[in-house]
Amino acid sequence: MSKKLKVGIIGCGGIAVGKHLPSLAKLKDTVELVAFCDIVVERAEKAKEQYGTPDAKVYEDYRELLKDAGLDVIHVCTPNDSHAPITIASLEAGKHVMCEKPMAKTAADARRMLEAAKRTGKKLTIGYQNRLRPDSLHLKQVADSGKLGEVYFAKAHAIRRRAVPTWGVFLDEEKQGGGPLIDIGTHALDLTLWMMNNYKPVSVTGSVFRKLADRENAANAFGPWDPKEYTVEDSAFGLIKFENGATVYLESAWALNTLDVKEARVTLCGTEGGADMEDGLRLNGEEFSRLWETKVDTQAGGVAFFSGGAETDAEKEARLWTEAILEDKDPVVLPEQALVVSEILEAIYESAKTGKTVYLNQN
Repeated sequence: MSKKLKVGIIGCGGIAVGKHLPSLAKLKDTVELVAFCDIVVERAEKAKEQYGTPDAKVYEDYRELLKDAGLDVIHVCTPNDSHAPITIASLEAGKHVMCEKPMAKTAADARRMLEAAKRTGKKLTIGYQNRLRPDSLHLKQVADSGKLGEVYFAKAHAIRRRAVPTWGVFLDEEKQGGGPLIDIGTHALDLTLWMMNNYKPVSVTGSVFRKLADRENAANAFGPWDPKEYTVEDSAFGLIKFENGATVYLESAWALNTLDVKEARVTLCGTEGGADMEDGLRLNGEEFSRLWETKVDTQAGGVAFFSGGAETDAEKEARLWTEAILEDKDPVVLPEQALVVSEILEAIYESAKTGKTVYLNQN
């Protein structure tokens, strides 16, 4: 492939520097990092120095960046409340867009993003890189093969004992729209719906708790949080029912008194077998009137999309995304799928607030 995609980064904070930029920088044959934007210009300057081409430009206002007709792709790495306006403006400026998860702060914003992608004909994807872990890819193959039968019950796990993020705007409800549910619960839910290939929810019942957030000098992996800044939940749970009767239980927490911790993990229960990510990837079933279980080594390669070597999930995400653009094919994460995730997350918050079940897709 001779063409190199010219990429602009909007938001040069932690997720850009920790995931997007180092992954894109490895794609030297297909990608040039030529534009960097951040409301803190020094962050954009630093990112440009480390990852940009010699003539890369720095911006404080993303609208100025989008005037560059030479840009092909935008990566949106900003707080949740700005995902929609920046993504829509980027699509309307003729750019393909990779937006960090979750798709948007609200489901209405996510729908507007999808509509803009359809209207402009540009590609849009959302950063759910956990799909590209070796265990996730193998389990997806197992589920798609029919080995589990009809998956009618699943659990989406996103539980931390004490790991509240104390940097950036994670604790700011106005900027983010929520706490662990919208931050890490979103990854677990995306994985689960993708494994089940089930995107038709009909009802959602949720519980949201803020029980530990007011504690001063609390034990925390990232250092004590400031209770005055902690305006989101510390845990949230949801029960989701689907059109075909399948049911998913979603659990998420940054702070919960439990030793049963696991993040971006899935449990699947089907008519012919089951699977979980409890201790690596485990499969179970019944054969010849006997129960069986087995642990799968998913590090040996040979799974879909996997090209061998030490490619990380983030690097796979960047490579497959650029290939989707250059080869004009669907991205791994479709915006239609990410929209359903946002709709369910919002319904859990609404159900918890009203004390009632929220019904979806009732038209």
